[in-house]
Amino acid sequence: MIHPGFLLWTRKLMAPALVFMLAGCAVGPDFKRPAAPDVSNYTATPIPEQTASAPTTMGEAQQFVTGVPLEAQWWRSLKSSKLDALIEVALTGSPSLASARATLRQAEEIYAARAGSTLYPQVNAGFSAQRQRLNPGIFGQDGNAREFSLYNAGVGVRYNLDLAGGTRRTLEALAARADYRRYEVEAVRLTLAGNIVTAAITRARLDTQIEATGAILHAEEEQLRIARERLRLGQASPNEVLLLETQTEQTRADLPGLRKQLQQTEHLLAVLAGRAPGAGDVPIFTLADFTLPAQLPVVVPSELVRRRPDIRASEALLHAANAEYGAAVARLYPQLTLSSDLASQAFTTGALFGSGSAVWSLVGQLTQPLFNPGLSAEKRAAFAAFDAAVANYQRVVLDALRTVADALHAVENDAQALAAFAAAHEAAQGSLKSVERQYQLGAADYVQLLIAQQQAQRIRINLISAQTQRLVDSSSLYQAMGGVSVMAVHLHGSDGDGEGSSGSTPLSGS
Repeated sequence: MIHPGFLLWTRKLMAPALVFMLAGCAVGPDFKRPAAPDVSNYTATPIPEQTASAPTTMGEAQQFVTGVPLEAQWWRSLKSSKLDALIEVALTGSPSLASARATLRQAEEIYAARAGSTLYPQVNAGFSAQRQRLNPGIFGQDGNAREFSLYNAGVGVRYNLDLAGGTRRTLEALAARADYRRYEVEAVRLTLAGNIVTAAITRARLDTQIEATGAILHAEEEQLRIARERLRLGQASPNEVLLLETQTEQTRADLPGLRKQLQQTEHLLAVLAGRAPGAGDVPIFTLADFTLPAQLPVVVPSELVRRRPDIRASEALLHAANAEYGAAVARLYPQLTLSSDLASQAFTTGALFGSGSAVWSLVGQLTQPLFNPGLSAEKRAAFAAFDAAVANYQRVVLDALRTVADALHAVENDAQALAAFAAAHEAAQGSLKSVERQYQLGAADYVQLLIAQQQAQRIRINLISAQTQRLVDSSSLYQAMGGVSVMAVHLHGSDGDGEGSSGSTPLSGS
């Protein structure tokens, strides 16, 4: 049992020590959140209020709306139940997301372990037993050597008062790195959903393109058959047949490539969902499974830096570098360590806790580095790491602004491209109908009809690509805006750490 006097002495000692610790301040600069980018627009030219429209599938005009909150499950704006179900499966079974979450748990436990070993006093209990032989002759005394046993049981307390706040700065850095891992989880989640959306749309495009290419090949084969018959009758030249054979085989060669892309896309969808490529349970997506969002939310640049997980992750690394610089500065200051031991020593275990067997010690150790060039080098290295974190944060912000600008222009320009392809498709269909009427009246031959059908199918392939590209553009814009998840909303709403909006620099307070 612990001696009551030891407990009283410990309380008397630790009370003023804790007060002193709490009253002290941590050296080094306090972290201040970087200022939002001083820009109001993403592009040099204004973005129109809405895109161009076209009388075709996915041809509706889309409105750019500022201030509308982003949906947590932004992919639901495409209104595809198959897609929603697949993404939900992926968010549960994706190995990439599971790995990111495990890394987050590791960072949180590292912080908890360091906090538990540094914020509170360390109390250890010990027991030892030893057998000794003492010879009085070594002290110049007479007598025979004696053998005896010595037993020792006690409790020791150790605590570093952290006068300069080095421990607190280290914990602050670990907490910031845990935040970095948390935002990494969000980035993986956003990327995973975006990749599934893109792959699903690509699968729908390839399926339709394979169908249209097959129709073109059928028309070319029929045209080649007619040319060979005309050659046999002496009404066509060999060059005409060779030219048609070349064209037909080129089209035939396109089909395996398209099928390969389709199969690879299906394999990708399976793996993204955490399944084996051969599982065979990936949904079959068609263009009819998707709906073009009527409104596209646009957040202002100052709000973008609070939403995008890659920017928040870079900010967390900046926070960690700032705190690690403070920890390096703290190592230049005095370190005060208190320790105490209360024990009982006796020659027999029965007398171990008897009266007169108690021993105690109290040690206060204050150390101040006087000559240690390595500490100054560590401080300079930490400052250089902070400069690197600042530059990396600026790069990430600029890349984010560029990504949004690219996405906005893509939505606008691809809408115009779809309108042109829709007009070309309408003209090709009109031409095909005209040739069909002429063929029925005998004014056009079968070859002319086949050529018109091929041209219409080729225009259809371009139209399909333009239609699916508008869906991809919408998805890309949602991703560029950072998306929103429950975790991101929670983190954004819990920023009550007193961080200001001014630029962060470790120069002050160092």
